[in-house]
Parts: sequence; structure tokens; C-alpha cells
Amino acid sequence: MRIIKKILLTGATDGIGLETAKRLANQGHHLLIHGRSERKLADAIDTLKASCPKAKIESYRADLSRFSEIRAMLQSMAHAHESLDVIINNAGVFKTPEPITQDGLDIRFVVNTFAPYIITRTLLPLLADHGRVVNLSSAAQAPINLDAMQGHQALDQAFQAYAQSKLALTIWSQELAQSLALRQVMIAVNPGSMLASKMVQEGFGVAGNDLSVGAECLIRTALSQEFADASGKYFDNDSGQLASPHPKALDRDKCSSLMEALNSIVERFYGDLVM
Repeated sequence: MRIIKKILLTGATDGIGLETAKRLANQGHHLLIHGRSERKLADAIDTLKASCPKAKIESYRADLSRFSEIRAMLQSMAHAHESLDVIINNAGVFKTPEPITQDGLDIRFVVNTFAPYIITRTLLPLLADHGRVVNLSSAAQAPINLDAMQGHQALDQAFQAYAQSKLALTIWSQELAQSLALRQVMIAVNPGSMLASKMVQEGFGVAGNDLSVGAECLIRTALSQEFADASGKYFDNDSGQLASPHPKALDRDKCSSLMEALNSIVERFYGDLVM
């Protein structure tokens, strides 16, 4: 008998997120799906209901590059729910015509690193005793320029900004995992390289590989018992196993500096993480 989970999935209106939502809905789980556009959220719900009419789905709209919208979304979630079983931080951005946000920060760091950190930290009190947090990392990871992360310096290449933001997410995943309750799990995952997402198509100009590879990876790491003891680790779906992330994620001084800068940025631009 399948246990029904209440699952928050960000970036659920297209790509890996939508494919993951389809599979989770068909398994009967209660979904809280996030998207940046009301229209795309409505389209996603129509798609999910078409294949699974009885699916239990709630939608939450927020532009994750805007801290005020993240806060409003989280307040709405906390008001509506006393607990969550799984948080899948899937939303991400690579190439964009406007790489600097209204706060003067690189949008890759805001959406790929800061937003999932804020979401996770804020919702941790709601996470079930056996709850899990799955953070979408990447095979693309690069040493982090803390000045660029803090908005003091611009990064010229979109790929560099993306790769740095994904290493930052991978580092905070392993660091924050240390504060979880005994049976809770937090894991960063590379769902597969060059999958057929809009991000890959726009960023690299290629069709990409089957999205189901990434969707199955997210579902597996979120729900499978095989990851019950994998908290704080990194799963590489290209090799199909737990693996070492970028060497900088194993450097204690670099990790400490990243966490100090991350918490300072969040405090400055978002404020108190306690709801």
C-alpha cells in the first residue's frame, strides 16, 4: 500500500518539474505546485487533471527572484498547512535577458541558491519526522566568487553564474542537513546532464535527453527508502550513485565562508526567516 505524501514542488509548470508532478499526481500524492505565472500554473493543473482527474493539487504563484513574493508564498503555505512530507526545490534559471535583479543581485544566485534556502529554512518546522528535502543541483559546479554572489561584482558568463549558484546550493544542502532531526533527509541531486528542459534548449541550443530521467531521479530521492541514510550527501544521476560534489564543497573553510555570506545576504534582503 502506497503512503500518500504532501509534497511541495517548485518550478512545476514545465520541464523536469512538470514531468515530476505528473508522475507524483498519478501516484496519488497531494501536490503543492509552484510556478512564476498564473497562466502556466492553470495550464499545469489542467494537464495534471487530464491524466489524473482525482489528483489533489494546490498552486502557489511567486517570482523567486523577488524576495517579497517568496515571503508572501511561504506565508500562504504556512497558513494552509501544518505539515509537509517532502520539499523538492526544483525551480531554476540559467540564461535570461535581465541577469541582475531589482536588488542588484545575479538572478542565478537568487533563484537557484537563495530562494530554495529561504524556502527550506522557513518550512523546516513543518517538515515531518521522516520528511525530506531534495535540492536540484547540477553536474555543472564551479568555485564561488563571494563578491559576485553578494552583488558586488558582475559575472560575464551565464554558465559561470549558474555553475557557481549550483555549488552554493550543494554546499548549503550538506551544511543545513546537519541541523535536521534524526530521520529527516536533505540531499542535493544532479538529475542528469543535458535533459530536454527549456533551460537546456535555451542555454545550449540542443534538444536534450529524456526528461523522465530527471523526473524519476527526483521522485526516487524524495521517496525511496534507499536514501533514508543519505542526508547531507550528493547524488549524481549521471553515474547513478552517491558521489563527491565539487572539491570546494569538501573544504571546511570555503563552506564556512559560503554559509556566513549566505546568511548575511538573506538577513539583508529577506529578513527574519521565522514565520
